[in-house]
Amino acid sequence: MVLYLFVMNTISIAKISLTDFCFKGKSPSFFFLILFSITTFMARAQSDQAGIIKGIVTTIDGAPAQGIAVKLRNTSKGTIANTSGSFEFKNLPIGDYVVEFSMIGYETSTAEASITEAKPMADLSVQLDFTSRKLDEVIISSGGNRFAKKESDDVSKMAISNMENPQVYSVVSKELMKEQIVTDYNSAFKNVPGAGIAEIRNQGRTTSISRGFATPQLVRNGVGSFTYSSIDPANLERIEVIKGPSATLFGSTLSSFGGLFNRVTKKPFDTFRGEVSFSAGSWDLNRLTLDINTPLNEDKSALLRVNTAMHSERSFQDAGFARNFLIAPSFSYIVNDRLTLLLDVEFSGYKSTSPMRVTPSTRGKARSVTELGIPYKLSFANNTINYSGQQYNIFAQIKYKLSPQWTSQTVVSRTRSSADGNVVGLTILTDSTLRQTVTNQDYPYYGTNFQQNFIGDFHVGPLRNRIVAGIDVYSLRASRNDASVNMPAINFKKPGSAYNNFNLSKVTPLLNAATFTNFVSINERTYSAYASDVLNITDRLLAMASLRVDRYSNLGSYYPATDSTGGDFKQTALSPKFGVVYQIVKDKISIFGNYMNGFSNVSGSDFFGNTFKPNQANQIEGGVKLDYRFITATFSYYDISVTNVTRDDPEHANFSIQDGTQLSKGFEAELIANPVSGLNIVAGFTYNDSKYTKSNENIQGYRPTTAGPPRMANLWISYRLVKGAVKGLGFGFGGIYGSESYQSNTKAFTFTIPSYTVLDASVFYDKTRFRIGLKADNLTSEKYWSYRLAAQNPLRVTGNITFKF
Repeated sequence: MVLYLFVMNTISIAKISLTDFCFKGKSPSFFFLILFSITTFMARAQSDQAGIIKGIVTTIDGAPAQGIAVKLRNTSKGTIANTSGSFEFKNLPIGDYVVEFSMIGYETSTAEASITEAKPMADLSVQLDFTSRKLDEVIISSGGNRFAKKESDDVSKMAISNMENPQVYSVVSKELMKEQIVTDYNSAFKNVPGAGIAEIRNQGRTTSISRGFATPQLVRNGVGSFTYSSIDPANLERIEVIKGPSATLFGSTLSSFGGLFNRVTKKPFDTFRGEVSFSAGSWDLNRLTLDINTPLNEDKSALLRVNTAMHSERSFQDAGFARNFLIAPSFSYIVNDRLTLLLDVEFSGYKSTSPMRVTPSTRGKARSVTELGIPYKLSFANNTINYSGQQYNIFAQIKYKLSPQWTSQTVVSRTRSSADGNVVGLTILTDSTLRQTVTNQDYPYYGTNFQQNFIGDFHVGPLRNRIVAGIDVYSLRASRNDASVNMPAINFKKPGSAYNNFNLSKVTPLLNAATFTNFVSINERTYSAYASDVLNITDRLLAMASLRVDRYSNLGSYYPATDSTGGDFKQTALSPKFGVVYQIVKDKISIFGNYMNGFSNVSGSDFFGNTFKPNQANQIEGGVKLDYRFITATFSYYDISVTNVTRDDPEHANFSIQDGTQLSKGFEAELIANPVSGLNIVAGFTYNDSKYTKSNENIQGYRPTTAGPPRMANLWISYRLVKGAVKGLGFGFGGIYGSESYQSNTKAFTFTIPSYTVLDASVFYDKTRFRIGLKADNLTSEKYWSYRLAAQNPLRVTGNITFKF
């Protein structure tokens, strides 16, 4: 019944004009009109040509065979399979053909195709006998579009290509992270359009920006992984950044109204391989990683992969350090041709000083961090005041092939992350004094996510349906035991000997006398069911319809000292999603539009006792996707309207009403290109306009501080020699830009963070058995700050050597 309703709704949507759907109430840009006209002309011209041979090439493990050379034997015609493994030859005379598929180091495969007057198009589906892992190596060595692999089973919880997907997402691959010698998780987000400078919170957890909304890192392998601590990048296969409200498939507790970040971990494959890598750099950076993969039996049905890392470094400031280790084994077992098991585990521990965070004074004259004049290289911290953390992530998956059309996927994810010890915050009192606040805490989080999906790919008459239907049970519990103490004020411009009076021996007596609060701060359950259908109305026109029902139960905060509970409530929400894609040129140029929904649960009630409803975010988006020859790109315009926001009740003090609204709209562009062999370009630009459209008087019409800079850009250009005596030698250059943003932004007080332009460069030599690299981050030692006013690294040089076996 659900599927029937989805199909009917989808067909109705498909009848709507795409222009109306994508740009209703708005004028499409001149760029989109010109592009549409040109590509439509191309499509019509191509339709008048004679025969066509097209198809999709995949590897033996089902991945798209991007970069495979495809040639028609005994002709001069040749092409390269794109990121979805698709290829096409046009304007062919009637006759029989042999299609060759080849890649460096492997035997050529062939397939036969015939073009007749009765059947002028031949559609091939070819599977090559090597894994996606081997294909990755060929793409790297041959200098193809190495960073354009965007295919994912997690983004839509089913296998649809980027060109078929009406949703926008970005992917940061491990290959790009290796080339940039990424040694910390946050540096990878330099490659994500609009992510900005990471906000690092007390426990080391990271929050970045997506479409004007603060977005935490809560998703791993497509399910919940409530990691409230630092993340080591050693076990990352890629990072998937899904744009826009994504509650329909992922729920409200894992995604923000701007989207979500999905960490995809490394999985075992069927050949023995390994890497050991050492990085050393400024401020005593030492990092050792090991990645070993091996089959465990002769028929390669049992596979094991282990990733480990040890990392230590100090801050560029006078105090501050971080030390951590990671071990991440992953085991897969093919029981038979239907049943596959996977167990994926991460365990890590770390010890660190807390990240810098500064709260400006509303009574001072300083209205920006530069006017404040706090010394850039002073931390106002002490290494004796630190904290320790521990986390584990356990991911277990069972895949069972029910039939040729249906697959069952069962996933259980369990997480624990904790931060124990002392964290520091700085409060500006005047234009020349500050106060250090120390919080001693024991703060563990426990999360469990159970998910059961049924994934289908079948036809109803001539219409192809790809559907996922599932249930999702998620729980999160956190207990908190903490106390805070304040130190005497000091002059931060001329601290003198008072600067040395901040250490553990001075803080301990104050904490011993402090009152600790022990309570269960989070205790929530979410029960959900969802379904999503992608319908091929034609081979070029696709429609998506999705719906989620979500039952949220917050058990409230429990205070054992008084044996009382407060803040408990329950809410139910519906979250729909719709999308349309039309491929102007099959698998190469698509126009798309979507409506996406997100929600956020809200506790409490108004003066009259009416229980609050969940906040709702509704996005309308339209744009263009390209996967044409050497270019993969996405251009889109979005409009996110948030409703049911609570604000102060003007008629009843100490109460709220729920008629507030917020708007976030903007433009995003991402380009991944390989214009000539060996040259790769990754670029992005975002413009975001966010404001409270109906809210309390002090912020009405103002930009939220967590929205980040209105304009952001990223660029990475690398060139690698693909032949000759020094094949594998390469150079990279790029950077990030962010316009001015706000730490505070109200009618009474505004405090700004200046714009920044940060430039990076690298040189590397990548061979079959080893890799050597040198990277310089922030070449000009630009002074720039995060939203929490944490000073960022000046010039930093990192060297790396990697041995492959």
